[in-house]
Amino acid sequence: MFESAEIGHKLSKTAYRAAVPALRAALLQAQVGLFEKRKTPVVVLISGQDGAGKGETINLLNEWMDPRFISTVAFSEPSEEERERPPMWRFWRALPPKGRIGFFAGSWYSEPIRERVESQISEKELDARAEQINRFEEMLVNEGALVLKFWIHLTKDGQKKRLKALSADPRTAWRVTPWSWQRLKTYDQLHEVAGHMLRLTNTAAAPWVVVEGSDDRYRAMSIGQVLLAAMQKSLLETQSPRPVVAPMVRVDIDGRNVLSALNMQQALPDDVYKDELAKWQGRLSELVRDPRFKNRSLVCAFEGADAAGKGGAIRRIAAALDARQYQITPVAAPSEDERSQPHLWRFWRQLPRNGRVAIFDRTWYGRVLVERVEGFCSESDWLRAYSEINDFEHEIIDAGVIVVKFWLQISQDEQLRRFKEREQVEFKRFKITQEDWRNRDKWDKYQQAICDMVERTSTGEAPWTLVEANDKNFARIKILRTLCQKLEMALQDKRWEAGSGLKRDKGGKKG
Repeated sequence: MFESAEIGHKLSKTAYRAAVPALRAALLQAQVGLFEKRKTPVVVLISGQDGAGKGETINLLNEWMDPRFISTVAFSEPSEEERERPPMWRFWRALPPKGRIGFFAGSWYSEPIRERVESQISEKELDARAEQINRFEEMLVNEGALVLKFWIHLTKDGQKKRLKALSADPRTAWRVTPWSWQRLKTYDQLHEVAGHMLRLTNTAAAPWVVVEGSDDRYRAMSIGQVLLAAMQKSLLETQSPRPVVAPMVRVDIDGRNVLSALNMQQALPDDVYKDELAKWQGRLSELVRDPRFKNRSLVCAFEGADAAGKGGAIRRIAAALDARQYQITPVAAPSEDERSQPHLWRFWRQLPRNGRVAIFDRTWYGRVLVERVEGFCSESDWLRAYSEINDFEHEIIDAGVIVVKFWLQISQDEQLRRFKEREQVEFKRFKITQEDWRNRDKWDKYQQAICDMVERTSTGEAPWTLVEANDKNFARIKILRTLCQKLEMALQDKRWEAGSGLKRDKGGKKG
């Protein structure tokens, strides 16, 4: 990967000065064009050896272009808030919206490379992390992003010479730390690990560009020209590239499915309901106050047919919790800001800290339900969403988040009864809209989408709990009981107890 960046590339001062004005003008023009069209977010990773000029390159690009349309984020040690969330949380939050450019100094590559250099993870684990990164970057590209990855390379002698030169100049000496010299001692390990990682993640969707960093002018001009060419190409594209995806194929030839197989006659008398409600609310309150929950967090995901009782079930859960401990997020149509980001962005931002509970009233499954049925996204978008959602849930569960998903199902007759009741009761009228009646006309299409969703996203780590919700008493108790049982089982997992080898330490890594 690094051979072409070890041959002594240079650019004369005269050639550099002659080329810069035209490059700056073209970069500005392309940048403004992207901003005006709001069609493409540009994610630029600047990586490489210490002293290779990563910071200088980012500063120069900010000088050459309009900084109003640029965000620059430097990732170092995770903060306390970041350590209490999945590792990718901070990167998701920093993604630029459509029409803007994001420069990342440090990225999702930094931690796995460092951990492998320090022998904290095996090569097999590094390969698994690389595959996760490939899927993440492919998702960004499929969502319309332009992902540019630069590795600024120095030879071992070149890095040593560079660090000495920076240390000798009072204006740049502050850039060289004891850590920089320590990293020089591990140059060979970094060279091997980084080369391996770059090979595994040098994909068609997001290829690496390796640039020799020994000459400042060559480095700056090379990166500037690659960035310009990529933005200009994006401006010329009339439509975002879409992957070829196999069509959905159903096999329910006998007419039965996971929804029709539910026993919708199940019910619970009021007197039994009251006792059960007190029992399971009390148990839930105990579980979220359990010392073991301090190292975990809980995500409750609620989906269901219109008028199935999601709100009532959520209120029964909230009644068992301290108001300072939970957040209810009602999910509606995405805002303008949310539409300018990948579809999972707004859910990543709402993930709770350790010891907290996040309750989602409607969820990230909207893409494979309402967006699919109503045609708000393309077929390729919702088909690939299944694997993207599974990746999302796997990633947050792997970081210690407890995910519990409920689908509340009611019959068509019961839905009609509740719709009419809402129209008659004054304090319930706000719940019924023309959209609800319109969705009801597409009942069969929604049922098909629900069955596909359950089949493709009910995993061993995050299975769906299907709730027979014709009787509200029965549904609420089933939800509370299931939630308590899953939470209790999760808290028995020794991997997340204080002092466990798999619990993330203060450095953000797994010990």
